[in-house]
Amino acid sequence: MPRTSTRLEAGNPAHYGATLVDGGINFAVWSPAAEAVELCLYDAKGEAESQRLAFREHEGGVWHGFLPGAKPGLRYGLRAHGAYRPQDGLRFNAHKLLVDPWALAVDRPFQLHPSTYGFHPEDPNRPDERDSGAHVPKAIVLPPVDALTPAPKRRDAGLIYELHVRGQTKLHPKVPARQRGTLAALRHPALIEHWQRLGVTTLELLPIAAWADDRHLPALGLANYWGYNPVVMAAVDPRLAGRDALGELRETVATLQAAGFEVLLDVVFNHTGEGDELGPTFNLRGLDNAGYYRLQPDDPARYINDMGCGNCLALYSPPALRLTLDSLRHWVTAAGVDGFRFDLAPALGRLESGFDRDAPLLQALAQDPVLRQVRLVAEPWDIGPGGHQVGAFRAPWQEWNDAFRDDVRRFWRGDEGLRGALATRLAGSADLFGAGDRLLRTSVNFITAHDGFTLADLVSYAEKHNEANGEGNRDGTTDNKSWNDGVEGPSEDPAIQEARAADQRALLATLILAGGEPMLTAGDEFGRTQQGNNNAYVQDNELSWLDWQQAASPAGQRQSAFVGRLMALRQQLPALQAQRLLGRPDPRGWVRIEWLDGDGAPMEDGRWQAGGSLPLSLTLEALDGEDQPQAARIWLAFQPRREEIDLRLPPSRDGHHWLIQLDSRQPELEPDSAVYPSAENLRAGRGVLLAVETPDAP
Repeated sequence: MPRTSTRLEAGNPAHYGATLVDGGINFAVWSPAAEAVELCLYDAKGEAESQRLAFREHEGGVWHGFLPGAKPGLRYGLRAHGAYRPQDGLRFNAHKLLVDPWALAVDRPFQLHPSTYGFHPEDPNRPDERDSGAHVPKAIVLPPVDALTPAPKRRDAGLIYELHVRGQTKLHPKVPARQRGTLAALRHPALIEHWQRLGVTTLELLPIAAWADDRHLPALGLANYWGYNPVVMAAVDPRLAGRDALGELRETVATLQAAGFEVLLDVVFNHTGEGDELGPTFNLRGLDNAGYYRLQPDDPARYINDMGCGNCLALYSPPALRLTLDSLRHWVTAAGVDGFRFDLAPALGRLESGFDRDAPLLQALAQDPVLRQVRLVAEPWDIGPGGHQVGAFRAPWQEWNDAFRDDVRRFWRGDEGLRGALATRLAGSADLFGAGDRLLRTSVNFITAHDGFTLADLVSYAEKHNEANGEGNRDGTTDNKSWNDGVEGPSEDPAIQEARAADQRALLATLILAGGEPMLTAGDEFGRTQQGNNNAYVQDNELSWLDWQQAASPAGQRQSAFVGRLMALRQQLPALQAQRLLGRPDPRGWVRIEWLDGDGAPMEDGRWQAGGSLPLSLTLEALDGEDQPQAARIWLAFQPRREEIDLRLPPSRDGHHWLIQLDSRQPELEPDSAVYPSAENLRAGRGVLLAVETPDAP
């Protein structure tokens, strides 16, 4: 073991992690139950340990010291000495090099080497004495950067585009080969132009924080691709960037913002990549196991597993709460991101007694001078007790709306009696978000996401096909609410191909024309498939990467152009731009809604309760605070039946006619060729129609 040759001077416990100050670097480490903590310094390659320095100062649970003369670029790790008593929640093991939880950069990806496990392989109650130093990333001290100020939040609903950094560009032919799969690739003009043509306003990046593989994956020859298994919350994973990862992220965000996009990061603060009691020891477990994690009250050697990932962070505890807030502030002030989507967000409000919308972390986010300025989006469910909390977050939180996903899928699958449910979702889901003064965009509407079928697979597979994941097709949900038009998977039948493409367009139209803020999953705009795999988190290959040849095909271009047209209509028609729940009067202006049956008659109680797979139509009209029309009335129709039927347009006003602007069956429809007078019948196939009430020619 290297001998201590230099003594750390007294430091400042106020700022956790490594902080550049005049004359050197200040270090502060939270580890209240440790008997001793050491700072391990490494050479420029992070390979050889050059010095091991003992912290001499210990105050309020924080070990701190000042290293004079130290400069940016320093590579370091930590070792914590103390009791190894899992039965008491203590898992100290000084043989394990620990990565600073407050690190802002790491020099290599995490790997599950046998030495990284803290327990003896033959007895989990004994510590393992293999040294992990050679197999753990080293933290890198970064030079200071000018702090960025959050940009004003968008008030209008745009189009969120959920993407995986690596998968988005790994196969893109116009991106330089050396950049593919990295953050830098996202600023390539070809990508920017593609998103602009679609009408995207917000890019949501799947996790980029340094993550580790789940412990069962190496034996299967697989790796965690999605990244929902973080270890260092504020450091970019080295697999997604070059040497200056933070600088690369900062430049990419700035370029995307200059092109008109917001950038959101998908963040994971509900659990960490250390997993359960049989997982590795990378940092939190070896510094303050009982402080960072929720342990079983009757058996502290085991972890509460409300996330289904092995452990849960105790986000009500001071160290975990502070780690979360400091990490989020870093992404905003150092990288310039516009906000966050929180994975399994009920964890943010979980106390020992259950979910509390006024939990310490949720209150802190609302009051923080930096974080209260950015967008906060919740995935409002986890698998713990009382874990489904859709609608429970306070304004200005936005929430993923799984009821929208499920009801829209069921309606287009042909399930009976879904008109009422569809109407509720189209109007903004007042049953979930109607309490308080929440905006219509509170509801983040989606039909697919990274987790589950792609849009093309949703209409091509009745069952999941996850055999490639190595778990015997047991992983992933079986409740997909999908259909396959009589053929499971790919079909060479042109009629089936066109039916599936048309179904995708009907789903896209429902998503983008509904009240709320739509979210599109990358590749769904051109029909990306995962061959029926609905849990592709381990597929870092062509199964998950976007196929840009498919995007460039005539069929792919046709679908993408349809998405762009939908967004253009949404941006052009005031009736599709409401800020409040549809149909609710508001002195600031509102959108009046009238629900109609397929025959054009108002939807009365008996019609709502009718069974079968039936069409639903409606009119929308933007009104000012005096209930005066502001713009043209529009008519929308949703026809789920597979055969053509007659739909009756509502009566148009004197001197007006209906102009069909969109038919999801005919994406190239020319609006000027689809003119209908008042109360006219039209033959409508399965799909979505949109008409605008237009003055007659003089």
